[in-house]
Amino acid sequence: MVVVGRMKLGSQGLNVSRQGLGCMGMSMLYGPPKPEPDMINLIHHAIASGVTLFDTSDMYGPHTNEILLGKALQGGVREKVEVATKFGINLDGGNFEIRGEPAYVRAACEGSLKRLGIDCIDLYYQHRIDTRVPIEVTIGELKKLVQEGKIKYIGLSEASASTIRRAHAVHPITAVQLEWSLWSRDVEEDVIPTCRELGIGIVAYSPLGRGFFSSGPKLAETLTDYDFRKMVPRFQPENLAQNALIFERVNEMANRKGCTTSQLALAWLHHQGPDVCPIPGTTKVENFDQNIGALSVKLTREEMTELESYAAADAVKGDRYASTAGTWRESETPPLASWKGE
Repeated sequence: MVVVGRMKLGSQGLNVSRQGLGCMGMSMLYGPPKPEPDMINLIHHAIASGVTLFDTSDMYGPHTNEILLGKALQGGVREKVEVATKFGINLDGGNFEIRGEPAYVRAACEGSLKRLGIDCIDLYYQHRIDTRVPIEVTIGELKKLVQEGKIKYIGLSEASASTIRRAHAVHPITAVQLEWSLWSRDVEEDVIPTCRELGIGIVAYSPLGRGFFSSGPKLAETLTDYDFRKMVPRFQPENLAQNALIFERVNEMANRKGCTTSQLALAWLHHQGPDVCPIPGTTKVENFDQNIGALSVKLTREEMTELESYAAADAVKGDRYASTAGTWRESETPPLASWKGE
């Protein structure tokens, strides 16, 4: 039995399991929605296994993932977990819009509380940064929600170092969620050092390279028309052959270590420091069990360096998104003095 254990996330008092569970794939983007009873069973299994941090968003579905998690938390389960959800990507009406104005922040929070069936969100992230609204304005409204007891801690997702600093000056940021894995390491240059300087926890999403380090290049052959990874450059044929070499090398080391490639990729992140919490997603109990097994994999500094050499920046072919819009590289907002109100 793997002991998941607990960790401090950030400097404001939030404690979570050392590994969380990303819930997005249960409801959207990675194929059609999965059967609700199976997903509730998976969430309950995760809690019984010691995982307590559950990551969702109002855009997953949209809305249906929060409803699903809310159902799973009924019956006295709520007190055992930390709920993290997000706002900022508005898909209502079929349009894609990033929003961060105060009225929208408040309305989004109220909607998430209702769908989750809870009276306070443990960790509330701005999912993407609205570049039309000064970050100070958005965080200012979140600060009010903290004061009102509707959220406990504030987080940012896909935010640049300068955006993080500006936000943190208004109210302490507890966690920054970012894509970090063996083949997505650009955040190591500036974003992660900034988080560490400010005492902000790091939550790594897509820690398995959107399933690549679980299934390898064969994953591309199984993607349905409902799966957005069909559009991700790294999974395109012109890039996949080169990226397959990365998987082969990681797989070779995993065989030597007596673990799976996914466990090795997750262990690499766990060894980055006690402030890092990966949130791999899955829809299968057996995959979940395999993922938490990563906590038992020990790596030497030499093995870490070897792993990193396999997936050096020049070895990875293709961007991590079909478009870079909405990532931390495009998260700068106007100065506060320019804000004229909603």
